Amino acid sequence: MAGNKAVAYQGPGRVEVVDTDYPEFELKDGPGVNPANVGRKVPHGAIVKAVATNICGSDQHMVRGRTTAPTGLILGHEITGEVVETGRDVEFIKVGDLVSVPFNIACGRCRNCKEGKTGVCENVNPDRPGSAYGYVDMGGWVGGQAEYVLVPYADWNLLRFPDKDQAMEKILDLAMLADIFPTGHHGCVTAGVGPGSTVYIAGAGPVGLAAAASAFLLGAAVVIVGDLNKERLAQARSFGCETADVSLGDPKDQVEQILGVPEVDCSVDAVGFEARGHGQDAGTERPATVLNSLMTTTRAGGSIGIPGLYVTGDPGAADDAAKEGSLSLRFGLGWARSHSFFTGQCPVMRYNRQLMMAILNDRVHIAKAVNATPIPLAQAAKGYADFDKGAASKFVLDPHGMLGSRA
Repeated sequence: MAGNKAVAYQGPGRVEVVDTDYPEFELKDGPGVNPANVGRKVPHGAIVKAVATNICGSDQHMVRGRTTAPTGLILGHEITGEVVETGRDVEFIKVGDLVSVPFNIACGRCRNCKEGKTGVCENVNPDRPGSAYGYVDMGGWVGGQAEYVLVPYADWNLLRFPDKDQAMEKILDLAMLADIFPTGHHGCVTAGVGPGSTVYIAGAGPVGLAAAASAFLLGAAVVIVGDLNKERLAQARSFGCETADVSLGDPKDQVEQILGVPEVDCSVDAVGFEARGHGQDAGTERPATVLNSLMTTTRAGGSIGIPGLYVTGDPGAADDAAKEGSLSLRFGLGWARSHSFFTGQCPVMRYNRQLMMAILNDRVHIAKAVNATPIPLAQAAKGYADFDKGAASKFVLDPHGMLGSRA
């Protein structure tokens, strides 16, 4: 293969589909690649032809210029595809397999991987534990919003779908297994969602909607989704959620209107560090607003799952403290109410097989819940722009025209 096309970050507010190299079984120098990773051999890897590769809100943080991502970084960590080549050390994954690629890059050998903490693998990112494709400060593994992508440790990382024809019939649902479905599910599991739970989910973007679908799958009695975006709130209502429009004020009051009490059993933060204020402050960025509001909305002794992204470096933050990830949290309130907080990357491999089975056996329709919308790779820039404007859609790039009219 002579070449490849991929989506590259070109500075704040700009992405472009560029011609780039076809993957090899070696990590080459390039934008964002850690010098210690340059030249790293990958005989344990596989080259995957992307069938579906999604635009994520985490990508959007970089494209807005809210991270230290370098120009030219190839984006994309939500990858589903077909194996077209394997390295000499790959034993079980075969050419032709249709697979989901967890966004966490994990070696399967370190202490954390062996404990199931694949979001903080110790061997793939020289900067710190944890890695992902096409993401700032994650070691420099090339992103998968592309025609082809290299996946290291293929036998460990790849989830093979058992039946290709069945998988292609449900490919938009299965495309959510790379990140947002397990991530939303992780938020709910860590928050303690179970049969009969009342749940508040902050954020009606794709991760929030995936969390809401997961809450129902886990047996929640009532799922309330809060957001400022009326179209996204309507999408949440389309599959049975109650909603809270936080532009009207603190969600606690609307929770009371729905439940008769001003608190829920479990809460999930699916917003992250670009949170906006509530009520009169709805148009102003207030990065601690969601976390502080969840402490008032979650019952004493309850848990708060935090799959929403928080960063250690935010050059676009409103104040110097937030630029380093320091937020004005009411931590004393959380302590007084005996809350448990769960943070960090979702360990996708902990959940993806179970969620795959739920999809294949029609226990959940995640693509419908998040309004998965296929677009050609060439329209990536428009997809990013529409997503940034608040479209109530999960845009799925179709590099090879294999998704057809599936929607």
